[in-house]
Amino acid sequence: MTGERYRAFISYSHRDAQIARWLHRKLESYRFPRRLIGRPGPFGPVPARLGPIFRDREEFAAATSLSDAVTRAIAASEALIVVCSPAAAASPWVAREIAAFRAAHPQAPLLLALVDGEPDAAFPALARAGDNEPLAADFRARGDGRRLGLLKLLAGLAGVPLGELVQRDAQRRLRRVTAVTVAALIALLALTASSVVAIRARHEAEQRRQAAEGLVEFMQTDLRERLKAVNRLDVLTAANRRTLAYYSTQDLAELPPDALARRARILHAIGEDDLDRKDDPAAAAAFAEARRTTGALLARTPDDPEMLFTHAQSEFWIGDLAIKRHDLRGAETAFQAYIALADRLARVAPNDARSLQEVAFANGSLCSARYDMRRTDGLLDLCMRALQAMERVAAMRPGDADALRGLANRHAWVADVYFHRLHDPATARRHRDREAAIIEDLLRTDPANAQLRRKRIWSQRALGLIELETGAVARGETRLAQAIHDLEAIVAGDPANRSLAQTLAEMKQELGEARTRKGEGQ
Repeated sequence: MTGERYRAFISYSHRDAQIARWLHRKLESYRFPRRLIGRPGPFGPVPARLGPIFRDREEFAAATSLSDAVTRAIAASEALIVVCSPAAAASPWVAREIAAFRAAHPQAPLLLALVDGEPDAAFPALARAGDNEPLAADFRARGDGRRLGLLKLLAGLAGVPLGELVQRDAQRRLRRVTAVTVAALIALLALTASSVVAIRARHEAEQRRQAAEGLVEFMQTDLRERLKAVNRLDVLTAANRRTLAYYSTQDLAELPPDALARRARILHAIGEDDLDRKDDPAAAAAFAEARRTTGALLARTPDDPEMLFTHAQSEFWIGDLAIKRHDLRGAETAFQAYIALADRLARVAPNDARSLQEVAFANGSLCSARYDMRRTDGLLDLCMRALQAMERVAAMRPGDADALRGLANRHAWVADVYFHRLHDPATARRHRDREAAIIEDLLRTDPANAQLRRKRIWSQRALGLIELETGAVARGETRLAQAIHDLEAIVAGDPANRSLAQTLAEMKQELGEARTRKGEGQ
């Protein structure tokens, strides 16, 4: 101690140390209203701030009396603040500090800060003794609360009317709220302005994107068909490459679903064009980009039937290209993914004929690939699963020509598996008979359909070979001869079709070999 005077001394029990520290900090940091500073009061001119204020940090539990430092601080203090609680009322040290203050300053202010308990149990007995009733501030939530309780102590220490401090505090709080509100409004206006700019820029960017994609869609629809009609495949190739370059630079996460779906459709068409021109690398790039696009679509809505279907088409084209490139391992991988997507689609939309049709196509694709690989593991199961799914599709769409053609095709594949891989011509014959019956029913409805007429030729050829294999040589020869006659008429109308001409030569060779074997047998 160096002779310093204290505005007040805070006496408290160690159990109330936390609120005593808070009270000490608030009292010393409070700034009185400017209009009150310097005004004469019962304790001298009103200061700008109270302080210093002494807060004993120790209870001196090992001591038998107050320390000299505490005694001198009490003697140097103009007022005493007692933090009142049941713990303080029972504390001998609080009682000794009150007694010491009364002895040193009989007429000085003694202020009570009730923080816990009821007054009878919380006020120390010595604090209520004497001629002057001490000022009490109730800091409890059900009393004055901390804000008003603090203002009461400040008014008592400075000797100013409580009402003026309350009014000043309300004004300060109003100014603070107003300042915060104004700052928030300014920030909101700034945010709104930046949002408007961002929305406008986004809108303009979206308009540019839509215009670009509109042009791309025109290039890949109307312009595509016109270029094909005039055989300008060079221009079509250039358009496809520009389209692919445009799409490959886009961030798929920022594109809306309709743009992604359009993107996928166009990329599938580009890949088909590339396949027609035997440009496998270009087709691979288009289909890979399509799969990236449809994968992004599916990731957003993994249970959306349309997204599952669209992504399944990407996997099909990847597998189809692998077959054409004789990449049987790549085809196996792609078609397995295709089957998984088709199965998910069937679970999500079990009563949709398209879902079952995709199950048929997916299993049928892998069935074809394994057949070409001359693999028999799981081959029949795949082909039968495809057939069963297509049977359900045909049942759901009675009389539908596409469903019936698909069903006939599945019977043909199952027949080939039984005949060429499992060497069971009798079962193969039953499936070929069912295929032939479906084709004949369709031809009665649409006799001029060139595609159906070709399918009948392939069906009759297969039946003829089965008959030759099972000993019905004459019937087999007759059936093959009729199929050759029908194909000759088609080849005559399309002499540039090398594929048909080659098939015709193969059929004639098969018939010739059958007649040779017959002659040798006689």
